[in-house]
Amino acid sequence: MAAVETNRGPRTYGNWRRPTSPGILGLGSIGTALLLAGLIAVVMTVMIAGLLEAVIVAAVLGAVMLAVLTKDSHGKNVISRGGARIAWWSARSRGSNVYRSGPLGRALWGTYQLPGLAAPTRLSEWQDSYGRPFALLYTPATGSYSVVVGTEPDGAALVDQEQIDVWVADWGHWLANLGDEPGVEAASVTIETAPDSGTRLRREVEHNVDEDAPPFSKAMLADVVGSYPAGSSTVKAFVAITFSAAQRSGGKKRKPDEMGRELAARLPGLTAGLQATGAGAAHPLSAQELCEVVRVAYDPAAAVLIDEAHAAGETPEVFWTDVGPSAAQASWDRYRHDSGSSCTWSMTQAPRGNVQSGVLARLLAPHRDIARKRVTLLYRPIDAAKAAAIVEADLRAAEFRVTSTSKPAARDSLAVRAASATAQEEASGAGLVQFGMLVTATVMDLSKQADARAAIDNLAATARLRLRPVYGSQDSAFAAALPLGLVLPKHIKVPAELREKL
Repeated sequence: MAAVETNRGPRTYGNWRRPTSPGILGLGSIGTALLLAGLIAVVMTVMIAGLLEAVIVAAVLGAVMLAVLTKDSHGKNVISRGGARIAWWSARSRGSNVYRSGPLGRALWGTYQLPGLAAPTRLSEWQDSYGRPFALLYTPATGSYSVVVGTEPDGAALVDQEQIDVWVADWGHWLANLGDEPGVEAASVTIETAPDSGTRLRREVEHNVDEDAPPFSKAMLADVVGSYPAGSSTVKAFVAITFSAAQRSGGKKRKPDEMGRELAARLPGLTAGLQATGAGAAHPLSAQELCEVVRVAYDPAAAVLIDEAHAAGETPEVFWTDVGPSAAQASWDRYRHDSGSSCTWSMTQAPRGNVQSGVLARLLAPHRDIARKRVTLLYRPIDAAKAAAIVEADLRAAEFRVTSTSKPAARDSLAVRAASATAQEEASGAGLVQFGMLVTATVMDLSKQADARAAIDNLAATARLRLRPVYGSQDSAFAAALPLGLVLPKHIKVPAELREKL
């Protein structure tokens, strides 16, 4: 991310780039190689079989290339969309989209285990060097450990623009420093908005009201407690940091007790760095707090019960084996889970051009048509050794597209300047981070699903984002948007290097 500062206007940010590989006709390296191999096959067919057979091979090759080059507004070609549809049909025919747990389900020992990607996760609790308990999530499928930090963002209301610019700069430094942290694989920031039940306000008033206060004052406070929560919302923010179980590539994987002792000494430094970014008071979530967050995500109706228990001075016992839904069913474009129905969108294109620091303000704010909204930013920091190779390869690919034609497009010329600016910033010490975004909208009334979808479409336009529903993978996208530290590329069978070159 590059900052552009002028003397007359506010500071703007931009220059987000998607890594590309050189190729002809808009194809990547692998696509170009397949095209050349197909042309060679056509020539060999003419020499061996004849002209008619060569025409058939050329027609098949042309159809395949047309399917690869024909893309929609989100950059998806016909093959990728067709592959997603076939995979969905296969999963539905096997019944993989339906989940039942509890005494009548198939989960072990009648528990309410998490479904999908989060099913194999294991939870344990440790204490850092400050004596604060923190939850440690272990994902055996990817060999990674995650810790979740709860924050209290200050917000931008009544804050000087200079202070906001400092917060943004500190956030960029914090992300860049993650690339130097040993073993850090990914990080995610989750902003969740939900209706306020009013129990916290009632508990605060009841514990601080004076028994000798005038009756009029007590009546006014009672009226405030009864009427203020109507239409109000709560905003919660979580930062999940994922660490690799192995100290180095190919090394021995560490056990939970080893990771717990190591992270106990590193967490204070990470949370202290977050406080300088405007995140407010940052503290690691305990196992009980994390269980409550996940339980409410899958069953929004449980939020009122949990808040009432805390208001009564009780701590509801929620275990990791019971935080999942009792029933869930994934559809092509939505996910039904207990008392809620959700739809998750993924970002297919970052804002084009320069934007200001408050570009996501309306997207993150509560909305009256959405019961619970969760916006998750996914980050994958890249270490300095790989970052240099990536930016140089991107610069060469951009230069190849410009020089491959006598009349280059304006977008290709601009891409060269942007790639050159990125390479110069990386050479001067800036960090390189891959990022994405997931947006989940949950409603408790099925008749409001259309309103929630329209609201997300309008909010995406205000943020200059291009969002697309995660068709056929709503259950996996819902789990990835939770503050669990799941690293999605490690759950995909196709290697990331191969996907980037297509």
